[in-house]
Amino acid sequence: MNAQTQRLLLQGPVGVIEALLDEPAHGASLQGTAIVAHPHPLFGGTMDNKVVQTLARAFVQCGWRTVRFNFRGVGQTQGVHDEGRGETEDFLAVVAQTAPQGALALAGFSFGSFVMSQALMQLWPAREVGKVVMVGTAASRFQVAALPAELHTKTLVVHGENDDTVALSGVMDWARPQNLPVTVVPQGGHFFHGQLPLLKSLVVRHLSATVD
Repeated sequence: MNAQTQRLLLQGPVGVIEALLDEPAHGASLQGTAIVAHPHPLFGGTMDNKVVQTLARAFVQCGWRTVRFNFRGVGQTQGVHDEGRGETEDFLAVVAQTAPQGALALAGFSFGSFVMSQALMQLWPAREVGKVVMVGTAASRFQVAALPAELHTKTLVVHGENDDTVALSGVMDWARPQNLPVTVVPQGGHFFHGQLPLLKSLVVRHLSATVD
Protein backbone atom coordinates (compact mmCIF):
# COMPACT_ATOMS: atom_id res chain seq x y z
CA MET A 1 0.00 0.00 0.00
CA ASN A 2 2.92 2.31 0.68
CA ALA A 3 6.69 2.19 1.10
CA GLN A 4 6.27 1.41 4.79
CA THR A 5 4.13 -1.69 4.24
CA GLN A 6 5.71 -4.68 5.97
CA ARG A 7 5.23 -8.20 4.65
CA LEU A 8 4.68 -10.76 7.40
CA LEU A 9 4.73 -14.55 7.40
CA LEU A 10 2.71 -15.70 10.40
CA GLN A 11 2.08 -19.21 11.68
CA GLY A 12 -1.45 -20.47 11.10
CA PRO A 13 -3.26 -23.68 12.01
CA VAL A 14 -2.24 -25.34 8.72
CA GLY A 15 0.98 -23.49 7.94
CA VAL A 16 2.15 -20.07 6.90
CA ILE A 17 -0.24 -17.10 6.72
CA GLU A 18 0.88 -14.27 4.45
CA ALA A 19 0.02 -10.82 5.79
CA LEU A 20 0.73 -7.12 5.31
CA LEU A 21 1.18 -4.61 8.12
CA ASP A 22 0.77 -0.85 7.74
CA GLU A 23 1.65 1.56 10.53
CA PRO A 24 0.15 5.04 11.07
CA ALA A 25 2.30 8.04 10.26
CA HIS A 26 5.21 8.65 12.60
CA GLY A 27 4.06 10.70 15.55
CA ALA A 28 0.40 9.79 15.14
CA SER A 29 -1.55 8.78 18.22
CA LEU A 30 -1.79 4.98 18.05
CA GLN A 31 -5.38 3.75 18.53
CA GLY A 32 -4.68 0.03 18.46
CA THR A 33 -4.56 -2.77 15.88
CA ALA A 34 -7.12 -3.41 13.14
CA ILE A 35 -7.48 -6.75 11.34
CA VAL A 36 -9.08 -6.66 7.87
CA ALA A 37 -10.43 -9.75 6.05
CA HIS A 38 -10.73 -10.08 2.27
CA PRO A 39 -13.55 -11.36 0.01
CA HIS A 40 -14.12 -14.92 -1.19
CA PRO A 41 -10.85 -16.59 -2.24
CA LEU A 42 -12.52 -18.82 -4.84
CA PHE A 43 -13.68 -15.71 -6.70
CA GLY A 44 -10.39 -13.85 -6.76
CA GLY A 45 -10.47 -12.37 -3.27
CA THR A 46 -7.08 -11.43 -1.80
CA MET A 47 -5.63 -8.99 0.72
CA ASP A 48 -4.80 -6.72 -2.24
CA ASN A 49 -8.48 -6.28 -3.16
CA LYS A 50 -9.24 -2.57 -3.68
CA VAL A 51 -11.99 -2.45 -1.05
CA VAL A 52 -9.69 -4.14 1.46
CA GLN A 53 -6.95 -1.65 0.64
CA THR A 54 -9.43 1.19 1.07
CA LEU A 55 -10.41 -0.10 4.50
CA ALA A 56 -6.75 -0.41 5.47
CA ARG A 57 -6.02 3.15 4.35
CA ALA A 58 -8.94 4.47 6.39
CA PHE A 59 -7.78 2.67 9.53
CA VAL A 60 -4.17 3.79 9.09
CA GLN A 61 -5.28 7.39 8.55
CA CYS A 62 -7.18 7.21 11.84
CA GLY A 63 -4.19 5.93 13.81
CA TRP A 64 -4.67 2.17 13.69
CA ARG A 65 -1.83 -0.19 12.85
CA THR A 66 -3.53 -2.37 10.28
CA VAL A 67 -3.05 -6.00 9.31
CA ARG A 68 -4.63 -7.62 6.25
CA PHE A 69 -3.87 -11.20 5.33
CA ASN A 70 -4.52 -13.89 2.76
CA PHE A 71 -6.84 -16.72 3.70
CA ARG A 72 -5.61 -20.29 3.26
CA GLY A 73 -4.88 -21.23 -0.33
CA VAL A 74 -4.32 -17.62 -1.41
CA GLY A 75 -0.88 -16.22 -2.26
CA GLN A 76 1.74 -17.65 0.08
CA THR A 77 -0.80 -18.71 2.71
CA GLN A 78 -0.78 -22.48 3.02
CA GLY A 79 -3.79 -24.77 3.12
CA VAL A 80 -6.97 -25.03 1.05
CA HIS A 81 -10.28 -23.20 1.15
CA ASP A 82 -12.44 -24.40 4.05
CA GLU A 83 -15.77 -22.59 3.55
CA GLY A 84 -15.18 -20.23 6.45
CA ARG A 85 -14.30 -22.69 9.19
CA GLY A 86 -10.55 -22.75 8.69
CA GLU A 87 -10.60 -19.13 7.61
CA THR A 88 -12.03 -18.21 11.02
CA GLU A 89 -9.13 -20.09 12.60
CA ASP A 90 -6.75 -18.12 10.35
CA PHE A 91 -8.34 -14.84 11.47
CA LEU A 92 -7.97 -15.76 15.14
CA ALA A 93 -4.35 -16.80 14.58
CA VAL A 94 -3.61 -13.40 13.04
CA VAL A 95 -5.21 -11.63 16.01
CA ALA A 96 -3.23 -13.76 18.47
CA GLN A 97 0.09 -13.00 16.80
CA THR A 98 -0.30 -9.37 15.75
CA ALA A 99 -2.69 -8.00 18.39
CA PRO A 100 -2.41 -10.19 21.50
CA GLN A 101 -3.41 -7.28 23.72
CA GLY A 102 -4.51 -3.68 23.52
CA ALA A 103 -7.29 -2.02 21.56
CA LEU A 104 -8.65 -4.11 18.70
CA ALA A 105 -10.74 -3.29 15.62
CA LEU A 106 -12.17 -5.84 13.18
CA ALA A 107 -13.21 -5.35 9.57
CA GLY A 108 -14.23 -7.46 6.62
CA PHE A 109 -15.46 -7.21 3.06
CA SER A 110 -18.05 -9.66 1.67
CA PHE A 111 -16.97 -13.21 2.63
CA GLY A 112 -14.46 -11.49 4.92
CA SER A 113 -17.31 -9.94 6.90
CA PHE A 114 -18.79 -13.40 7.43
CA VAL A 115 -15.45 -14.78 8.66
CA MET A 116 -14.86 -11.72 10.81
CA SER A 117 -18.28 -12.14 12.46
CA GLN A 118 -17.46 -15.75 13.33
CA ALA A 119 -14.09 -14.76 14.78
CA LEU A 120 -15.73 -11.96 16.74
CA MET A 121 -18.08 -14.44 18.40
CA GLN A 122 -15.09 -16.41 19.65
CA LEU A 123 -13.21 -13.32 20.82
CA TRP A 124 -16.20 -11.78 22.60
CA PRO A 125 -16.55 -11.07 25.49
CA ALA A 126 -13.05 -12.05 26.64
CA ARG A 127 -11.56 -9.45 24.28
CA GLU A 128 -12.86 -5.90 24.00
CA VAL A 129 -13.40 -4.75 20.41
CA GLY A 130 -13.33 -1.00 19.86
CA LYS A 131 -14.57 -0.70 16.28
CA VAL A 132 -16.22 -2.99 13.72
CA VAL A 133 -16.59 -2.30 9.98
CA MET A 134 -18.54 -4.60 7.64
CA VAL A 135 -18.72 -3.86 3.91
CA GLY A 136 -20.74 -5.80 1.34
CA THR A 137 -21.67 -8.24 4.10
CA ALA A 138 -22.41 -11.63 2.52
CA ALA A 139 -25.46 -12.23 4.71
CA SER A 140 -27.53 -13.90 1.99
CA ARG A 141 -24.77 -16.41 1.21
CA PHE A 142 -23.35 -17.33 4.61
CA GLN A 143 -24.45 -17.52 8.24
CA VAL A 144 -23.14 -14.13 9.33
CA ALA A 145 -23.25 -14.00 13.12
CA ALA A 146 -25.43 -11.45 14.87
CA LEU A 147 -23.39 -8.80 16.64
CA PRO A 148 -23.43 -8.29 20.41
CA ALA A 149 -25.80 -5.45 21.26
CA GLU A 150 -22.99 -3.66 23.11
CA LEU A 151 -21.11 -3.37 19.82
CA HIS A 152 -23.86 -1.80 17.73
CA THR A 153 -22.81 1.80 18.40
CA LYS A 154 -19.24 0.84 17.51
CA THR A 155 -20.21 -0.87 14.25
CA LEU A 156 -20.47 0.45 10.69
CA VAL A 157 -22.30 -1.68 8.12
CA VAL A 158 -22.00 -0.33 4.56
CA HIS A 159 -23.76 -1.78 1.52
CA GLY A 160 -24.26 -0.73 -2.07
CA GLU A 161 -27.81 -0.04 -3.21
CA ASN A 162 -27.22 -1.92 -6.48
CA ASP A 163 -25.04 -4.75 -5.15
CA ASP A 164 -25.71 -7.65 -7.54
CA THR A 165 -23.49 -10.10 -5.63
CA VAL A 166 -25.16 -9.72 -2.23
CA ALA A 167 -28.60 -8.15 -2.46
CA LEU A 168 -29.26 -5.27 -0.10
CA SER A 169 -32.47 -7.03 0.97
CA GLY A 170 -30.41 -9.92 2.35
CA VAL A 171 -28.34 -7.60 4.51
CA MET A 172 -31.47 -5.85 5.74
CA ASP A 173 -32.98 -9.24 6.65
CA TRP A 174 -29.86 -9.92 8.73
CA ALA A 175 -29.73 -6.47 10.30
CA ARG A 176 -33.46 -5.97 10.99
CA PRO A 177 -33.85 -8.43 13.92
CA GLN A 178 -30.82 -6.79 15.53
CA ASN A 179 -32.13 -3.27 14.95
CA LEU A 180 -28.67 -2.66 13.49
CA PRO A 181 -28.39 0.35 11.14
CA VAL A 182 -27.10 -0.15 7.59
CA THR A 183 -25.50 2.69 5.64
CA VAL A 184 -26.60 2.42 2.00
CA VAL A 185 -24.46 3.95 -0.77
CA PRO A 186 -26.81 5.10 -3.57
CA GLN A 187 -26.08 3.29 -6.86
CA GLY A 188 -23.21 1.47 -5.17
CA GLY A 189 -22.19 -1.95 -6.44
CA HIS A 190 -20.49 -4.77 -4.59
CA PHE A 191 -17.00 -3.47 -5.32
CA PHE A 192 -17.91 0.23 -5.06
CA HIS A 193 -16.38 1.06 -8.44
CA GLY A 194 -15.94 4.82 -8.67
CA GLN A 195 -17.06 5.21 -5.05
CA LEU A 196 -14.04 4.04 -3.07
CA PRO A 197 -13.24 7.59 -1.90
CA LEU A 198 -16.79 7.83 -0.54
CA LEU A 199 -16.43 4.45 1.16
CA LYS A 200 -13.17 5.56 2.75
CA SER A 201 -14.72 8.80 4.00
CA LEU A 202 -17.60 6.87 5.61
CA VAL A 203 -15.14 4.59 7.41
CA VAL A 204 -12.93 7.49 8.52
CA ARG A 205 -15.97 9.30 9.89
CA HIS A 206 -17.00 6.18 11.80
CA LEU A 207 -13.52 5.61 13.20
CA SER A 208 -13.21 9.25 14.23
CA ALA A 209 -16.52 9.32 16.07
CA THR A 210 -16.58 8.98 19.84
CA VAL A 211 -19.15 6.76 21.50
CA ASP A 212 -20.59 7.73 24.86
